Amino acid sequence: MGGRVCGGYKLDLPPEAVRRTVDPVDNRSDIRDFLTSRRARITPEQAGLLPGGGRRRVAGLRREEVAVLAGVSTDWYIRLEKGHIAGVSEDVLEAVGRALQLDEAEQTYLFDLARAAKPTRAPQRRGKAQIKPRVQWMLDSMTGSAAFVANGRLDIVATNTLGWALNSPMFDGPRRPANFARFQFLDPQARDYYQDWGGAANITVALLRAEAGRRPHDTQLRELVGELSTVSEEFRTRWAAHNVRIHHNGAKQFHHPVVGALDLGYCTLELPTEDHSDLRLTIYTAEPGTPSEDALKLLASWAATTAAPTTRDATAAAPDPS
Repeated sequence: MGGRVCGGYKLDLPPEAVRRTVDPVDNRSDIRDFLTSRRARITPEQAGLLPGGGRRRVAGLRREEVAVLAGVSTDWYIRLEKGHIAGVSEDVLEAVGRALQLDEAEQTYLFDLARAAKPTRAPQRRGKAQIKPRVQWMLDSMTGSAAFVANGRLDIVATNTLGWALNSPMFDGPRRPANFARFQFLDPQARDYYQDWGGAANITVALLRAEAGRRPHDTQLRELVGELSTVSEEFRTRWAAHNVRIHHNGAKQFHHPVVGALDLGYCTLELPTEDHSDLRLTIYTAEPGTPSEDALKLLASWAATTAAPTTRDATAAAPDPS
């Protein structure tokens, strides 16, 4: 049985010959909330500062303590935390990141917020693009692993047969493209499907928050966040935490409706594309000789004998941001 592939999605970018700029994003509230939340989680002792200084009215570090650690003036850091980030050099942002003990994903997010606050040349407008056939060939060659390609909004845009089978509860609904965030926060099945629903939900929101920093003009991402924020308090709470993540690898536990418990490792890789469409390949595998390997083989057999949706029904078109 062949894999399922995206029917194609637009990548709306301006023509090469036309040079124009897009307005900077007013992300001052995001900058303020992010820096404030990172500052609140660090104690003076964790930052290597001497205890004392009287009664503390705020959790974590004071603004002036962050300024000292970063080697900038207090007034300058206060302006930064109020969202005035345009024009700040990467060296200074790195110094602030070190003072706040930001990890790789958080430091990248801070840089992305700074870039979004500057006027930039509008990206080139491209026509309708499709997942290249060679990507689907690669997916279909991975017969013992569940593999799929997703975009930054966590839409599944291509998958192999076992990837479709693993994520089959996500494809039960009519809405396409299937989206991890919508499934986790809007579909009651998700609570049973993920053995650690809370942990999976945390990762999903952190990935979307990081994507919002990278692509501030993505109208579809804003609509997705707005939709989930409106109907899901669980999502709203996590979104407000301003946690970010870069998805590399890890392990997840599922309770699949067909084969039961699955304990799988995964690896996520950037997928180079000619149009820079920001796609990621994720591969799930089971440890050899484990019950999960047997269950994954059983799932592959089930998928091979199940009436499959059509190619376009499995993963439908996903327009890129305007």
